[in-house]
Amino acid sequence: MGALPEMNSGVITAMKPRTLRRHFRESFKNMRRNGWMTFAAVSAVTVTLLLTGIFLAIMLNLNKAGTDIENDVEVRVHIKLDTSEADKEKLKAQISSLPEVESITYSSKEQELQNLIKDMGSDYALFEQSNPLYDVFVVKTARPQDTPNVARKIEQFTQTEKAVYGEEEVKNLFSFMKTARNIGVVLVVGLLFTAMFLISNTIKITIFARRKEIEIMKLVGATNWFIRWPFLLEGLWIGLLGSFIPIAAIAVGYYYAEQALSAKVGQLVDFIGYIPLVLPVTMLMLVMAVFIGIWGSFISVRRFLNI
Repeated sequence: MGALPEMNSGVITAMKPRTLRRHFRESFKNMRRNGWMTFAAVSAVTVTLLLTGIFLAIMLNLNKAGTDIENDVEVRVHIKLDTSEADKEKLKAQISSLPEVESITYSSKEQELQNLIKDMGSDYALFEQSNPLYDVFVVKTARPQDTPNVARKIEQFTQTEKAVYGEEEVKNLFSFMKTARNIGVVLVVGLLFTAMFLISNTIKITIFARRKEIEIMKLVGATNWFIRWPFLLEGLWIGLLGSFIPIAAIAVGYYYAEQALSAKVGQLVDFIGYIPLVLPVTMLMLVMAVFIGIWGSFISVRRFLNI
């Protein structure tokens, strides 16, 4: 119980505690023995994770801002001027019956005029004597992408004068957000593969310098996994060491950046809170660091085991 598995000629067996301790000692010894190469690998992890962390923080906030803007998209249904209260209720029921509709709010033409005066200035108060505006139903969909389809359906109802939602602007917004999200995913994946490439090649150089050692171990009967374990642990330590600075930088940097930006543009943009962003991003960076460190070692040592 508690023993780690070790693979021997394709068969999984229990790794003895003494063997495990030996692998840990060898991994630390190899890192000290190849100090400059270890430093290079750690630096590669640090730089890549720092760029990835900063990019993730920016992309998550841009995604939130885009989602907030998308959620503000609404259909303004102008009700025909001669519509009775009973017909207004009928129209409201028709709109509410649409499966895409999440909420519907009524705004009288008096309220619309007051909103116009508030937004555009007191000059529009002249229209209070003869209000030319329409009574309006403000409709929001569960999915912002359904807005154009819902607007087209509402325009078919008898008491609808027109359904306005800013067609061109909404289409451009949805197109831009889709493109930005796709680009973000591609860049993050690209950074990860770049990190794995840099780390694997850095570790490969250190392993190449010890190829004679690996060959001797193979000749005296050591299994592939017995040889591989110290290198995998070495990759694990490299990943962990390389993650410390990026995690600290994101944790501290986002705290001050979020406060500074909120003070300047907080009324226009709602940033993700400190804990909701930093906790998942730092945890993801830690997992990435461990994964790319171990995987970089694994693919690097594999070619030297085929002696």
